[in-house]
Amino acid sequence: MNMPAGGPGSVFAQISHSATASFSEYLARTAPDLLPGARGVQQLPPGAAPMLPHATTIVSMTFAGGVLMAGDRRATMGNIIASRHIEKVFPADSYSVLGIAGTAGIALDITRLFQVELEHYEKIEGTLLSLEGKANRLGAMIRSNLPMAMQGLAVIPLFAGFDAERRVGRLFSYDVTGGRYEEQEHHSVGSGSVFARGSLKKLWQPNLDEDAAVRVAIEALYDAADDDSATGGPDAVRQLWPVIFTVNAAGARRIPERELAATSEAVIAGRTVAGREA
Repeated sequence: MNMPAGGPGSVFAQISHSATASFSEYLARTAPDLLPGARGVQQLPPGAAPMLPHATTIVSMTFAGGVLMAGDRRATMGNIIASRHIEKVFPADSYSVLGIAGTAGIALDITRLFQVELEHYEKIEGTLLSLEGKANRLGAMIRSNLPMAMQGLAVIPLFAGFDAERRVGRLFSYDVTGGRYEEQEHHSVGSGSVFARGSLKKLWQPNLDEDAAVRVAIEALYDAADDDSATGGPDAVRQLWPVIFTVNAAGARRIPERELAATSEAVIAGRTVAGREA
């Protein structure tokens, strides 16, 4: 005797039983081998991580009415430039953005999973997850990658978004264990972060407008590229500029290439006129 379509033995009933507002939790129950941190863990000898492309450097800051995130375009593999075109900043959803530093392949997988996670929650619950909730979900994903991180394949994200309740932009940093820390004013991650942070401390001011914040981000990435070989500065020859997103009450917006070109060329021209060596 066949069971009805909606009976307890149906595929629909099985899916409904295991359904959850968290897509990554559902994946962990039904197909854990598909999670980014679960792939290849057993195949890697302890401490013997292969040489893979790494992404650096990400900067983020608040400005009047929102938050900005920017990333350079270089990926390195040891002493080799693996890519000059990599993108490291992505929209997580309509009101938040995510920047990645660390092992590029795993970081991109976590980014895609996080985007699906937020979209899945919105469809299941019929509403957007709060900014705090998004930050916590990302921390859980980073924590699940800890076995890979302990073998040298770490992912360190930077997360930022517009808090609809507080009506302000907020940003969060993480460690490899998934620890989440809210940062004030500005922050940077990646191999060039120490130089970018020094630049941000000098250039950032409260209530910057969007255009001024974009220039500060480009200046910070330029300073990082000056002293960190893994960070790529604005490339006027190849017409390659940082990827920059802003997020405010209207949502996330990618700064157009023509605006980035004009600002980057102004920064380069200003530094050329200054003629400084150090």
